Amino acid sequence: MFSKMIFSRAVSLRTLSSIAEGIQRSSGIRKQLVHVRWRSTTPMNTVIMFVPQQEAWIVERMGKYHRNLQPGLNILLPFIDRVRYVQSLKEMAIDIPKQSAITLDNVTLSIDGILYLKVLDPYRASYGVEDPEFAITQLAQTTMRSELGKISLDSVFRERESLNIAIVEVINKASAAWGISCLRYEIRDIRLPPRVQEAMQMQVEAERKKRAAVLESEGVREADINIAEGKKRARILSSEAEKMEQINNAQGEAAAILAKAEARAKSVEILANALSQNNGANAASLNVAEMYVRAFGKLAKTSNTVILPSNVSDVSGMVTQAMTVYKTLSRDNTEIGRASCRERV
Repeated sequence: MFSKMIFSRAVSLRTLSSIAEGIQRSSGIRKQLVHVRWRSTTPMNTVIMFVPQQEAWIVERMGKYHRNLQPGLNILLPFIDRVRYVQSLKEMAIDIPKQSAITLDNVTLSIDGILYLKVLDPYRASYGVEDPEFAITQLAQTTMRSELGKISLDSVFRERESLNIAIVEVINKASAAWGISCLRYEIRDIRLPPRVQEAMQMQVEAERKKRAAVLESEGVREADINIAEGKKRARILSSEAEKMEQINNAQGEAAAILAKAEARAKSVEILANALSQNNGANAASLNVAEMYVRAFGKLAKTSNTVILPSNVSDVSGMVTQAMTVYKTLSRDNTEIGRASCRERV
């Protein structure tokens, strides 16, 4: 019994000691956390204060706002003055957490972004809002959801720049009372539901196939047009060549006819001169006889039907008959020429 009481007291003492150690540790952690937070937010009043560049320290005197410390050397009163807020005047980038938003065509998007802002009035940034970063973040999220609800899914990707500008304008209207200016907002990532993404991928593939088909049809059309133009030009050139050929042939035939006519005229003139001389009739008779023999030799060459005179062997009779016709024609031509001369006289 006594041993049990001693054991229970020992256990209780150990429990109390462990609890005390846990309380000390937790208090030490709390003190350490408070100390670290205090060091990172507001510096201690050491009378002589050195403010870094691009920072503004808000000083309170006996709990009331006193002044802003400028970069460089500053002197404070001990125990009365206290650095209450430290504001950075540099441009800051705040990560906007991922959020869900519904577009005008009822598509749920998961979107996040980055907000760039700058403190313009340290007094308003310190006393105008409790937590400026939290307030700006919540305002950016609500504005993003509101702006995405006004446009469709296709417009989100096309009007990304205008969406960023609209969000910046709305944030600046609300943050003007806080002494904070929103410089720009950038959408970092947009995630779509898997089914919507697959549908968009199919739409993109269909659009590409459509463009390929259109380009192929345009290529076929251009090829057909080029072939038709080539055939047209070939026909035009062929007709022009045929035209020139016919003109050349006509000119050649005309020149040949003129040459034959001139040659015939010269031969007739020479023949007339020869007939007017002595023994001209004998020469004409000889020529007619030769022509008769030559024509008689060509009979039955072009056709099987041949018409022969009754006196084929009488060559002298044929020549005499031809010369009689020639003399009759000559006599008629002479009388016609004399008559025309009389009429002129």
